[in-house]
Amino acid sequence: MDSSPRSAASLRALSALRRYGSPLGPLVLGVAHDRVYDLAYGDRPELPPLDGIVREVLDAYFAADPVYLSLLAQITLAPQGTLFQQQVWRMLLRIPWGQTQTYGALAAVLPSAAQAVGQACKANPIAVLIPCHRVVAVSGLGGYGGARGGMDWERKGWLLRHEGALL
Repeated sequence: MDSSPRSAASLRALSALRRYGSPLGPLVLGVAHDRVYDLAYGDRPELPPLDGIVREVLDAYFAADPVYLSLLAQITLAPQGTLFQQQVWRMLLRIPWGQTQTYGALAAVLPSAAQAVGQACKANPIAVLIPCHRVVAVSGLGGYGGARGGMDWERKGWLLRHEGALL
């Protein structure tokens, strides 16, 4: 994960927006070569489709293909955030496929508060690839993208079932 500081304007100049059709609905990605700056749920049909290694990574993820991890290692995730957010996002990348961790357990390692970890997860600009969906509450799923219901929350459940963490 690249944590070098960049201005929002320079990121827009470097990256190109691309669209990707996922089982969860369309995604819009900010990419430059093999670097991913942003991934958001939403549709922008006027955008060109995603191609290259980043597309291969997402295809492998959604196919539950074990090659996903080796492909993921070939791209650079370059989310922009505070030092604390960067720390949390690096921790999320260490949660294995099909496993979950609680907000509180991650907070204890930092040390911080579970709510602060939740806010960093909410601010994650590269959902799915930086797996904030693998962080759950002690008593249930917790939120996803700040939601505790609705489409975003359903996506979290789908992702966890897809990975075998929820049956």
